Amino acid sequence: MHQQGALAYQQTTKTVETAREREAALLIKAAANLQRARDNWNESSSDLNAALTFNRKIWTVFVTSVTREDNPLPAQIRQNIANIGIFIMKQTRDAAARPAPQKLDSLIQINRQLAAGLRGN
Repeated sequence: MHQQGALAYQQTTKTVETAREREAALLIKAAANLQRARDNWNESSSDLNAALTFNRKIWTVFVTSVTREDNPLPAQIRQNIANIGIFIMKQTRDAAARPAPQKLDSLIQINRQLAAGLRGN
């Protein structure tokens, strides 16, 4: 019985949540994963790999979406997001190839700032 209620709540949440809210939540989750990897730097490289992989996946989706011809955003905004995505991909690749905690800072900050913008903060 409890499981059915939780399932119904999840379904309702999915239909009520806007695309912007979903994107903001993904960016916050990615930033939190990266922050956790940075905070626990000496404990586990699997946290770092998982955080970088998740970040790369969501940014791949963002870049793919904004570069589609049918994307309704203005061209300048689409270009700006694509440029940020390219920077994110380079930083992510560099952090994976030559790990250092400070290399996560820009990834964390960009994700948090864009999430705040999407939420209207």
